Amino acid sequence: MVQKAKNILRLLRKQWPVTRCELLHKNPLELMVGVILSAQSTDQRVNSVTRGLFRKYHTAAGFAASNPAVFEKEIRSTGFFRSKTRSIRSACRVLVERFKGKVPKTMDELLDVPGIGRKSANVLLGAAYGIASGVVVDTHMIRLSHRLGLSKQEDPVKIEMDLNKLIPSSQWIFFSQAMVLHGRYICIARRPRCWECELINVCPYSDKVLSPDKDEATPPRTTISGLPVHVRK
Repeated sequence: MVQKAKNILRLLRKQWPVTRCELLHKNPLELMVGVILSAQSTDQRVNSVTRGLFRKYHTAAGFAASNPAVFEKEIRSTGFFRSKTRSIRSACRVLVERFKGKVPKTMDELLDVPGIGRKSANVLLGAAYGIASGVVVDTHMIRLSHRLGLSKQEDPVKIEMDLNKLIPSSQWIFFSQAMVLHGRYICIARRPRCWECELINVCPYSDKVLSPDKDEATPPRTTISGLPVHVRK
């Protein structure tokens, strides 16, 4: 299994030589807000909202002092806007009161921030600070880790434990970001683009899609953050 994980990492590097978090941000605070907004929403939708949001609110104190009724309207299109408004304002209030307005750099401290769970904390530590705290287990990671035979667990924490044992800690950030990109642009849930996938020969999934339909042409593509989508030759 360890050798299989090494092969998957090698092939992911070939498919995704450059990775990044697709939530657009300029600092850890913006990423934290984007992460909270991304629940039950798409990164593309969140990015369309935060472009204006980050021009208006620049600090944790600014978010904490925002008018909740106004803020709800500003983030409404991301869904669950009332609970997200409460989470963002509460999280920023905690940042101001306990962390001098800064997003903390440890897992234990982040888990004390409203709206931040283990998955979100791993995203923040990895993408904002370059700290490898664990593999990010989101819906893409759950689906692909099952499909590739890396974990049989259903609970995200148990899946993370399995993956943390298989993937070297030095690769956790890359692996987390690459698997999200792979699940979003190559191994798409509704119809995987197996003909483009570098992992095709190590993937045990039997129902592979080996060629595109007429409406699935493969011109050069980019991710929502501008990365090129490399395809298998």
